[in-house]
Amino acid sequence: MDLPKRKHPRLKCYDYSQNGSYFVTIQTKPACPSLSTVGRGLAPAALMLSAHGKIVEDQLLALEIRFPNVKIDHYVIMPNHIHAILTLTDTAGASPRPTLSAVVGAWKSLATRLCNQRDQTPGRAIFQASFYERVLRNEAGYLAACKYMEENPAKWLESGKEPDFRV
Repeated sequence: MDLPKRKHPRLKCYDYSQNGSYFVTIQTKPACPSLSTVGRGLAPAALMLSAHGKIVEDQLLALEIRFPNVKIDHYVIMPNHIHAILTLTDTAGASPRPTLSAVVGAWKSLATRLCNQRDQTPGRAIFQASFYERVLRNEAGYLAACKYMEENPAKWLESGKEPDFRV
């Protein structure tokens, strides 16, 4: 049986360990519990993290400790996906410097392991295999990514999407 050829999601000839900001999106597996719920109210749409969402957030914030050259600039944890802006900087001590894939891989792996320990479900995949990224090459791109993340919960409500997972 011939399997479809997967498109490599990263830019060819681009060094993903170099300084810069990256807009990262990670999707959950469809059968996994949601990471948050989007609440309705008078204020802008509010996110309430589930137990899995709190684990994912804790592991995201721990990346700055685990990788001294990584800074978490902005993030939003939606019911079935996560957006984050990760900035790689010139910090001494990291040799070789971790790539964006290594950083995201560590985050996904540790969050998955802790979610599975909590639920006593060893080996269950929480996230889809890869991740999406966009290199933020200038301030306009950076600000557009921040605005997108800030508006994402309200757009979720407007679209009528409701998580089809248990919280």
